[in-house]
Amino acid sequence: MVAALHAESEAPTGAGISASPPQATQSTPTLPRGLSDAQARQRLSLHGPNEVGDTQKRGLARTLRGVFSEPMFLLLLAAAAIYLLLGDLGEGLLLAFFAVVTVGLVVMQERRSEHALAALRTLSAPQVRVVRDGRMARIPARELVPGDIFLVGEGERVAADGIVREAVGLQVDESLLTGESVPVDKRVWQVQDGLAMASPERNASAFVYASTLAITGHAVIESVATGAGTQVGRIGASLAAIETAPTPLEQHLRRLVRVFGLAAAAICAVIVVVYGLVHGDWMQGLLSAVAIGMAMLPEEFPMALAVFLSLGAWRLARIKVLARRPAVIEALGAATVLCVDKTGTLTENRMQLSRLVTDEMEVGIEAGKDLPEAVHRLLEFGMLASRRDGSDPMDRALLARGDALLAGTAHLHPDWTLTREFPLSPELLAMSHEWTDAAGRLRVAAKGAPEAVFDLCHLDPQRSADLLARVKRLAAQGLRVLAVAEACPPRGETVAHQHDHDFTLLGLAAFEDPLRDSVPDAVAQAREAGITVVMVTGDHAATALAIAEQAGLDVRGGVLTGADIAGFGEAELARAVRHVRVFARVMPEHKLRLVLALRRNGETVAMTGDGVNDAPALKAAHVGIAMGIRGTDVAREAAGLVLLDEDFGRIVGGVRMGRRIFDNLRKVMTYITAIHVPVAGLALLPLLLGLPPLMLPVHVVLTEMVIDPVCSLAFEGAAEAPGLMRRPPRRTDDGIVGWSMLWQGLAQGSCLLAATLGVYMLALQAGRDTDVARTLAVVGLTFGNLMLVAANMAIGNGLRALSGRSARAFWAVAAVAASALATAVLVPGPRRLLHFGVPAAEDLVLALVTVALAVGAGITWSGRLRSASASRPPS
Repeated sequence: MVAALHAESEAPTGAGISASPPQATQSTPTLPRGLSDAQARQRLSLHGPNEVGDTQKRGLARTLRGVFSEPMFLLLLAAAAIYLLLGDLGEGLLLAFFAVVTVGLVVMQERRSEHALAALRTLSAPQVRVVRDGRMARIPARELVPGDIFLVGEGERVAADGIVREAVGLQVDESLLTGESVPVDKRVWQVQDGLAMASPERNASAFVYASTLAITGHAVIESVATGAGTQVGRIGASLAAIETAPTPLEQHLRRLVRVFGLAAAAICAVIVVVYGLVHGDWMQGLLSAVAIGMAMLPEEFPMALAVFLSLGAWRLARIKVLARRPAVIEALGAATVLCVDKTGTLTENRMQLSRLVTDEMEVGIEAGKDLPEAVHRLLEFGMLASRRDGSDPMDRALLARGDALLAGTAHLHPDWTLTREFPLSPELLAMSHEWTDAAGRLRVAAKGAPEAVFDLCHLDPQRSADLLARVKRLAAQGLRVLAVAEACPPRGETVAHQHDHDFTLLGLAAFEDPLRDSVPDAVAQAREAGITVVMVTGDHAATALAIAEQAGLDVRGGVLTGADIAGFGEAELARAVRHVRVFARVMPEHKLRLVLALRRNGETVAMTGDGVNDAPALKAAHVGIAMGIRGTDVAREAAGLVLLDEDFGRIVGGVRMGRRIFDNLRKVMTYITAIHVPVAGLALLPLLLGLPPLMLPVHVVLTEMVIDPVCSLAFEGAAEAPGLMRRPPRRTDDGIVGWSMLWQGLAQGSCLLAATLGVYMLALQAGRDTDVARTLAVVGLTFGNLMLVAANMAIGNGLRALSGRSARAFWAVAAVAASALATAVLVPGPRRLLHFGVPAAEDLVLALVTVALAVGAGITWSGRLRSASASRPPS
């Protein structure tokens, strides 16, 4: 990629490149100079970051608006206003103080979630390859400035509006801006095109636009406009007004809260009327109704979901797994099959040239050892068929070894010009580069899958069979094999297809890609967790089997090739994938068929992919996993997960973290259901039974002050269960919020309600003062609340869950709650405000013992319900 700089006056931004035909060298290419780092910093401060306003961020003002519209907050203000109207200044101010604390808790939770999401946005920010000071670097796209020279390749999003300075077969999907689904061919900008960028609707083939997608080819672009100055930036205002649609799970929880809210409103209205008519105390009826409304609203459901998924995604990112959609965290725990690529995921993606094979000899590549002259031409044309600015590991391996081993020989050609590329295609797994030498003669270098190159060379069947047997022997040793060929067309002759050249086979190049050290253990963990690992690769079948055996995969079912998959019907393929775990010579369309076949067998499928054509398979999988380093933008957008470190161990680590997050979220949902039963029951039942009101608004708020921090702090940080990765994947119909969980919560909460209501009624029957009876019930409720938290945290972990670092938040909340309650009972001022009394020690002990026994019974009952649900066959 050689280009000369324009003069400052000729370029739109002072860093243009001439429109001369693209050139390439076989040794180190001469990159355009581009901007200096100092120029880039200056322009960044002048033009601002290359981004359109972030509509996903929730500022403090938006958070506060959300809090002030919450029914719980409005009920709290209503209760405070009623007390103030009644002249009860103390209780009114106390409830107002609790309103401020509620706002603080919500803001704290929202900020935690927003900080986690901000960290994720930083990790998931798009990157761009830019030329600065003559060096190519990868930087965040937001740091791109007008005048920058950047590179675009197949499957990448264009980072800014710009001028095409060099291009090879570039086609861009501009449907985002024009609505036209047909890709647009791009050409190199010419002086007559002018400096002012035309709009995409005018078919401006020399310009590219931010956020459009390169479908094929690659190009060098000079940035002209960034951020709000781009075509897509100008429509940013309309995009900012579009709210992101809630997920089905979020919609389900909102409906649940809405149902409870409507039921609470109806009950409140009845309570006000009945209490007012029967007792003649309309204000007390109104206060009781407000307390019941507050008690019945499970507003913690959506808050807990938001906090858990945000922080859960952040925890996944810490182990190098980026969750692009929260719903994928739920699917992770149910994955039964992991379909993974070999190169870069199971192996290190650190290709090394291992052997060069010709008809006469087979030469092992060793550091410091000279190559025989007989294989020089094979290595030379292998280099000529490789892209220097590409990311293919075998291209880099060939070029790195060739530059070192052929240095000082006539086999390196810095004066040759790359005049044409024939890219790899599904029909022909080989690529060719057409070069023009210093004398004007054409030279064509081809490399690719051996069978494809043999076809290009028109070898007779017997010779092809002999060579393929040799390829198979190399592949059985875990080597990846490419064939290399050359053609010398007559001067001035141009052809439309690779097959039109008369190629001569030069030999084979074998590469080794060592297995990652972490893979065997990770595969063993996956197997122990009931997850089947399937390897999908474009490699030769023998290579795939060798690597699969090293990794610890089940190879007893043999290997299926892409040709086999293409020839199978749906039913036949579904039967085959039940026992075959290795698939070789697979194309992207075969991946999609594999995913669909596994899904037909009832599997929950996770699939990795990195190319443009992998997007359908990633979307079809329950969990699509894109490669963060070598993956294309299209693959990342189609996937639910992105691997920031392309190691199979990260996938298994993601499954582990996903199971932990799912477990803890179910625990908190069970707890929320459980605690709202006694809170609502103690607010409502005494009124229905003709007893003095037990739960006033201030008591409900005190309980909520315990519930909210517990939900977001104690449960979110709870440790994983010891046998987390030794149990089979959960059923796909077993969601985060289901009837089983609700019944378990109802069982726990009903027992606590019966105990606390019983304590209150018995205290009244024993002649205790109403305030003393209320105190016993509220103390019992708080104690039972903390026991429910402890019991649900201990599910699957035992009592050790309450002794580790993960339990510190629980003990902190418990200490604050106990201190606040002791102050409220023992200090006269707070005692009067809360209508408490000082109970006798024996009464207090009896109440606590009763509550402890009731909570134990509730946990036992819910455990039986959980066991019954687990043993129920899937519907």
